[in-house]
Amino acid sequence: MTDTKRLFVAIPILDDLQAFFREQQPAFAHEAIRFVPDANLHLTVHFLGEVPNRQIANITNALQQVASTTAPFTLQLEQLEPGPKPKSPRLIWARFAAHPLFTHLYTAITTQLGISASNQADYIPHITLARFQKDKTKPSSFPVVSEPSQQIILPVSSIGLWQSELKSPHPIYRTLVLYPLTGTEKT
Repeated sequence: MTDTKRLFVAIPILDDLQAFFREQQPAFAHEAIRFVPDANLHLTVHFLGEVPNRQIANITNALQQVASTTAPFTLQLEQLEPGPKPKSPRLIWARFAAHPLFTHLYTAITTQLGISASNQADYIPHITLARFQKDKTKPSSFPVVSEPSQQIILPVSSIGLWQSELKSPHPIYRTLVLYPLTGTEKT
């Protein structure tokens, strides 16, 4: 038995959003692309890495405290695109518009967990939809789906602590605990 778990803090997504992303896959289909299974889709807030089991209770307590001071909110999808750097992408992601409550959530978790905040201002809320395979040649261009025919939103009503088990061909993600956002301040 291992003394650590590979953990991250994430926002779960609903089935209808998974279905929308699945409908977009043909636009990005290529031999160099490996799509993320629906069950693994989530919006990562913080990747924590290998965490000693003895620290997990402190993390869950911190997340519960942050959730109790953060009101539910909604993120608006901006576009699906190669990223994070368009000229040398590693993945296809669904990028969401900035939102003050997401920034509050991100900052509060950073503070509560004592995580370095060096790139806080640059964090873009996103969901990884696919990854480029390292041993395959990437296509020279991809579409950018920037104006979906309908408004696509991600209701954010909880945060969770998730575990990642590295397996082939995809990691297995398990939600260890979810905390509803119960704060009252709206922005």
